[in-house]
Amino acid sequence: MAGILAIDGGGTKTILATASRDGAIGSWLEGAGINPVDNPDWLASFEALVRTAGEAAGACDHAVLALPAYGEIAAVTQSQHQAAASVFGRSHAILNDVEAAHIAAFAGGPGVLILAGTGSMAWAIDERGKSLRVGGWGDAFGDEGSAFWIGRETIARVSQALDGRLTAPALAEAVFAFLGLDRADPPRALLQWHVELSHPRSEIAALSVLIDRLAKAGDQAAAAILDEAADHLARHVEAAWRRMDARPYRSWSYAGGVFASRGVLTRLTARLGAPPTPPRLPPIGGALLRAAQDLDWPVDQAWIERLGASITEHASHARNGRT
Repeated sequence: MAGILAIDGGGTKTILATASRDGAIGSWLEGAGINPVDNPDWLASFEALVRTAGEAAGACDHAVLALPAYGEIAAVTQSQHQAAASVFGRSHAILNDVEAAHIAAFAGGPGVLILAGTGSMAWAIDERGKSLRVGGWGDAFGDEGSAFWIGRETIARVSQALDGRLTAPALAEAVFAFLGLDRADPPRALLQWHVELSHPRSEIAALSVLIDRLAKAGDQAAAAILDEAADHLARHVEAAWRRMDARPYRSWSYAGGVFASRGVLTRLTARLGAPPTPPRLPPIGGALLRAAQDLDWPVDQAWIERLGASITEHASHARNGRT
C-alpha cells in the first residue's frame, strides 16, 4: 500500500514514522539526535535510522524530512540535501524542523509557534502564508528559554554558589546528586564534568528536567530560572506579533521538550495574557501532514484527528518500551 514517510530530527532525539492514506501510523522508530551543529556524527545516526526502517522506508511514495538547522547555515543545508538525496533518491522534501512543528501545531494555519527544546525559536505564519522567525541563533548567541539555556543557567548559578557569590545551597546539592559528582572538591568535579561532555548541548539541556522538579518542590533558585526562561520565550512571541502586525491572528502555540514542564507553560501564558492554541499534532505530524498534501491526498479534519490519535498511541508505546 502506498504511504508517506516523515523524519522529525532534533538535538536529543529523532523520530521516523510512516503513515498510510487513511492517516494511520505504520512504522515508528526513534533514534539519536541529528542536529549537525552539535553532533558531528549526525549523518551516521540519520543513515542508521533509515536502515533500521528497512522495507517500510523503501515502500513509501514520498518523504518529508524536518531537519534541525536546515536553511540556516549554507554548508549544513548542502550536507542535508546530499544525505536526503542519497537515501531518498526519489520523491522527498526538506523543511526546517521548526517550520514542520508550526504546520503540526496549527494544522497548516496561521499563528506563532514558540519552540523550546534543546534550542529555542519562534516561527510565525500569517494568513497570506508569509513566514518569519525570531531567535534560533544557537547557544553562542542565545537560545534563551531553551532546555540548553536552562541547563547553562543552572551550572552558572551552581558555580556562583560554590564561590559564595550566590546563596543557593539546595540547588548546588541537587545538581551534584543529579550528576553523580564527587563533593570532596566541588569546583574541580563540576569543571571536570563539563570538560568531559561528549554532546555538551544535549547533556547540559538534560538539567532542565531537574530544575522543573526542584521548582515544583518549592526551590526558589530553580523557580527563578524558570521565571527567566518564560520571560525570554514571551519576548520571542511578542517580537513575532509585532513584526507580523498580526492583530487579527495573535494566536500562539508551543512545541518542544521544555513544555513538558507545566510550570513553564503556565508562566508563559501569564506573560502573554492569552491561553495558547493547543497543538493539533506533535511535530512529527507536521512533516506527515505536508507529505500527504504534497501527494494531494484528501486531507480533512477527520484525517488530522486520526493521524494525531495514531501518533499518540505509537509514541506511548515507544515510551513504555513496546513496539
